[in-house]
Amino acid sequence: MRVLLLSSLLLLNACADTPLPKHTIASIPEASGISYCQNSDSLVIANDEGSLYELNPQGVILSEHKLGKYDLEGVVCEEKIFMFAVEDGKLLEVNRKTLKTKLIKIKGQDFKFSKKSGIEGITKIKELYYVSIQAKTKKDSKILVLKVGDKYAKVVKTIEHGIIDSAGMQYHHKKLYIVSDKKDKLYIYNLKKKKIKKKIKLSKFAQEGVTFDNKENIYFADDDGAVMKYTLKELGL
Repeated sequence: MRVLLLSSLLLLNACADTPLPKHTIASIPEASGISYCQNSDSLVIANDEGSLYELNPQGVILSEHKLGKYDLEGVVCEEKIFMFAVEDGKLLEVNRKTLKTKLIKIKGQDFKFSKKSGIEGITKIKELYYVSIQAKTKKDSKILVLKVGDKYAKVVKTIEHGIIDSAGMQYHHKKLYIVSDKKDKLYIYNLKKKKIKKKIKLSKFAQEGVTFDNKENIYFADDDGAVMKYTLKELGL
């Protein structure tokens, strides 16, 4: 019995000491969205099972909270709140201090949200939220621009960008970055000219979110269970 217990402890220690694959800084189950928090120098991760994780830039998990039965597909970290995108067509506002939640329905779209055409990514530009819709064809690939009120979010504009399976977005330094899991690419999209400015080929993994910190690093949420970190130089950015 002692031999079996000792063997189990040694195995656990060996697993704990096993280095993560290159560029992987943390193992997070079904990581589906990611955002950098400016005021705390941390990362918030959304997961498909309704949990949020907060990490430091080195990948150490600082906290984990179960928010409820939500399929969270993206997140924006703000000074006082987290704003999550819920796949079935809603936003989930979470107070960063108390973790109190508020579900916000989206109104004004001309189609029905579903598993095959749900929200996959979210970012914020000034006072408006931009959410990407999952699509298998270019003609159905779009972004909904939302004005959020107390009770619901209203669609004020639709952008048809033609990027298949836009799984995550981030507005950074006046540029819109979009990742496509289907294509394993990072797109830089020009909002004013309404066209793709640049395409960057990524390694093959399940891209579900993208964000940037203040130190020339870019992070990806990998739906297969990881958070990945690259320098901008490594990707030619």
